[in-house]
Amino acid sequence: MHREPFLHLLNEYSTSFADEQVMLQRMKTFVTTHTDCFERSLSIGHITASAWVLNQDRNQVLLTLHSKLNKWLQPGGHCDGNPDVLATAKKELEEETGMQSEHWEKRIFDVDIHLIPKNKKDAAHFHFDVRFLAIVSPNQALQITHESKDLRWIPLKDLHCYNNSWSVMRMREKSGIF
Repeated sequence: MHREPFLHLLNEYSTSFADEQVMLQRMKTFVTTHTDCFERSLSIGHITASAWVLNQDRNQVLLTLHSKLNKWLQPGGHCDGNPDVLATAKKELEEETGMQSEHWEKRIFDVDIHLIPKNKKDAAHFHFDVRFLAIVSPNQALQITHESKDLRWIPLKDLHCYNNSWSVMRMREKSGIF
């Protein structure tokens, strides 16, 4: 079954954050229950993948000012049927920033479930987001696409000035240095 490798990744993942433990269990149930969990057409929600992109010194994070949501977020997007969530995170990083990572953690870095508000095309739905850590040289040129209004390397110590949601702050906490 195409969900088994992803369920294995989820089962290997553990976190000390109580809220994330709840989301992890909810995500496992969602994947087990919905054979089409990787499809954007699943209207209640779907699996997405994103990259928590740090510089080599691990004191800056690359964020995109999302065109539709108008929020500073990590690069990421829909799996569109691909059960290889790490491959999706890699693809989204390159598509949204023009950058490639020299180092990817193959295990999950963070999980989050968040509500995407209703828009012109879609009803409100959930993104079951799986995040992977990527280390990138900040010397690579950034390429802004239609998906972002801006891209920026942000010192982790200043991250709260761009996005102070717990979902993002939790990843900062896991990054260790700031």
